[in-house]
Amino acid sequence: MPSLVVHYAFVGLLAATLLGAAFDKRSLLLSILVVTFPDVDAFIGLYWQAGHRAATTNLVIPAVLALLIGVDLYVRDESYIRGRWGAYGVRVSWFCVVVYVVGHVLLDLITGGANLFWPLYDQFYQLSGHLELSSRRGIVQTFVELPEPRAETTGGSGGSTTQSMGNSSEVQMSTGIDPNPGQPEPETVDRVFPIARSGWELVILVVGTLATAASLRFGHDLPDE
Repeated sequence: MPSLVVHYAFVGLLAATLLGAAFDKRSLLLSILVVTFPDVDAFIGLYWQAGHRAATTNLVIPAVLALLIGVDLYVRDESYIRGRWGAYGVRVSWFCVVVYVVGHVLLDLITGGANLFWPLYDQFYQLSGHLELSSRRGIVQTFVELPEPRAETTGGSGGSTTQSMGNSSEVQMSTGIDPNPGQPEPETVDRVFPIARSGWELVILVVGTLATAASLRFGHDLPDE
């Protein structure tokens, strides 16, 4: 699973790319706070079965956040966000929803799985598979099984699909805070807090950090388009 610093680097890269004129230290700090919040469930898991990657790492919370922002901006006669922070606040508010979904939940979904619809539906999912162009079979993807008959193929490469993993009583994620969820903790427990566990995580960590730092240092010097 990606470490928090990988999440931070990825969000910094998103912020530097998407926020435009709204990118500054304040919006970056808010983005970091938002992307940190889903990992609160690592502590919840110490006391409750629906713990890490379930209680706060789901799509329900950002959906509620998006609904509240939408009501404030487009339903109320006077928007609090627009009245207090103007266009800057509108852009940063929507970006926070993107940060929650893409910057944390999606990364967790492809690196071990997440309970996407908890508490509405208790089931962990993991996104894995491949997408390729074959000279014999055309476009081949194994991320989603389409509901249609599949002809017999030969010479194809194997792969997994998006799959359910079980509910919160069957799946408990190990963390540095709770290395052995649901089990007595041994006296010699090894608490591991990862930084980068794969090459792509290291690339995101380095590139995202450099891009964020460069945008903070030089971004205000660039003319707006």
